[in-house]
Amino acid sequence: MKHKSKELDVDFIGGENPMTKEEEKAISEFIKAQKLHSAKKQIRNNKTSRQSKSIA
Repeated sequence: MKHKSKELDVDFIGGENPMTKEEEKAISEFIKAQKLHSAKKQIRNNKTSRQSKSIA
C-alpha cells in the first residue's frame, strides 16, 4: 500500500535575509565537490563493470 506524501505549505526556504557572499561561495564549493565526487564514482563504476565483463 502506498503512503501519501505530506505536502508542506512553504513559501520560501531559508532565513528572512538574503544570502551573504560567504554563504553563496560555501554552497557553490559544496556543489562542485559533490559533482566531482559523483564523477569519480561514475568513472570507478565504469572501470569495475568493464573489468567484470572482461572476466566473464
